[in-house]
Amino acid sequence: MKLDLRIVQLRLAEPLRISRSVMAVREAVVVTLRHGGLSGFGEVVNSVYLGLPTELILRHLVSLTPELERMPDPEAALARFRQGPAPFDQPPPAVRAGIESALLDLVGKRAGTPVHQLLGTMTPPAAATARTIGITDPVRAATQAVRLTASGFTVLKVKAGSPDPAEDLARVRAVRTAAPGVRILLDPNGAWSVSQSLELIPKFAELGVEAIEQPTAPGRPDQLAEVAARSALPVIADEDAVSYEDAVRLAGRVQGVNIKLAKCGGVSQALRICAALQGSGTDVMLGCLTASSLGIAPAVHLVDRARWIDLDGHLLLAHDPWAGIDGHDGTVRAPDRAGLGVRPASAEADT
Repeated sequence: MKLDLRIVQLRLAEPLRISRSVMAVREAVVVTLRHGGLSGFGEVVNSVYLGLPTELILRHLVSLTPELERMPDPEAALARFRQGPAPFDQPPPAVRAGIESALLDLVGKRAGTPVHQLLGTMTPPAAATARTIGITDPVRAATQAVRLTASGFTVLKVKAGSPDPAEDLARVRAVRTAAPGVRILLDPNGAWSVSQSLELIPKFAELGVEAIEQPTAPGRPDQLAEVAARSALPVIADEDAVSYEDAVRLAGRVQGVNIKLAKCGGVSQALRICAALQGSGTDVMLGCLTASSLGIAPAVHLVDRARWIDLDGHLLLAHDPWAGIDGHDGTVRAPDRAGLGVRPASAEADT
């Protein structure tokens, strides 16, 4: 096999403000594995929050190049990857996820089989995805809600965590008024204390919010579990549920766990988490970082395993360099094509 790396810029259509930051652009490293005339693709995006600058991503990928290129074929590499011995257990989870994506894509193409079938789902999965509304004024939030629901979105995720919680309440109230039938998820990104959470959650419940992600600051999962035990709404762990071990510790103590492939290490680890949560009373949310359709695609092949879907990272971009998983009408779909099923956007336009 041959490994190639390429850096691309992913610019958002408009800056996204959450409680801890504002993002307008991020870099992505495209991972290409070539073998036997076919190519498999993966993507790793940089992240300040995850401590993953582009330089570190490249360093880890370059260090793995000799091992990957020694493998006789992608099937052997994928089997070795899933076993987890060094060096494949050494890179950060997001890098592991990007490598596994490229391997799955290549293995699927060699077999003429979509990734979801490799994972045991015969019918291409599809699901309604949430669409994020960042921290903004109520009028703008209402305008976005009207536009998005007119496009077909039935689930909106509203960011919270403003210095004044009254602003968050006004934003959600405006969205609810503008889109009375929409399902609303709320995400403060860990901006609240336990006491604030217990005070504010009932107010959002009155506005018809369906569930809330990570209300309390990460690093103290017991506090999150305390809020979940006393909450009027389902509480979904995100920043406190990074790894498989994190998810297992929270199983049965929160109502949901947000699985992001870049956090947990890829599709194989996501499936382990799904299996561990079965029967625990904790449901699965599938989430993402802002990424292209290539970066989101592996998770789309898993949407049949989750209660909540939040795979809109590619929809936030001014220009998505890849295409194939849809989503602009509110529904993401796993393509019924070999591998991940995504293609460069220019090629999609030509077909």
